[in-house]
Amino acid sequence: MRVVLGEDLYLLREGLARLLIAHGCEVVAAVGDGPGLLEAMIEHRPDVAVVDVRMPPTFTDEGLRAALAARARVPGLPVLVLSQYVEQLYARELLADGAGGIGYLLKDRVFDAAQFVDAVRRVAAGGTAMDPEVIAKLLAHGGAKEPLGTLTPRELEVLGLMAEGRSNAAIAAKLVVTERAVAKHTSNIFAKLDLPPSDDDNRRVLAVLAYLNR
Repeated sequence: MRVVLGEDLYLLREGLARLLIAHGCEVVAAVGDGPGLLEAMIEHRPDVAVVDVRMPPTFTDEGLRAALAARARVPGLPVLVLSQYVEQLYARELLADGAGGIGYLLKDRVFDAAQFVDAVRRVAAGGTAMDPEVIAKLLAHGGAKEPLGTLTPRELEVLGLMAEGRSNAAIAAKLVVTERAVAKHTSNIFAKLDLPPSDDDNRRVLAVLAYLNR
């Protein structure tokens, strides 16, 4: 798996690069500023880009804007945002096109190496890896739009856990219900969101994107 890494703090950038390499990834570029990140993503077209939000030269939102610009040039480029901050406007825009894997994790909530690498692999495979706090902030602005408004509170709860990247088994454990019950909820969710039968992983991603973009 080929990775482009964008992080302005040298020690953290080197640490992440070594961690990824130790888990079998190839770090094709590790850069510390927004323009360099954009250039690396376009040049290398990696399997996934791991991107900090605030990078030089202005330390505002260069990382996210670079990711958006790269996805405009390389449609579907998988991006995992790893940041201390939730930039709601650009995060929504990053999620909006529905193409390619997307993740957004807060640095202080990534508890171990295995969790981080699992999120990187999930996004590279076209899935989602969303921090619950990020989801909460993205959804804080208002209520659901149709057809999400047709979902029951439990179905919305299941969909929120899907957005965190949890499997049916993990959702069942979290809600203290059976996997069969979770499967029924997800089936209802797909039907209400008018997601036709296809690969389950693809439908999960589409459902999650609908949820996050409401």
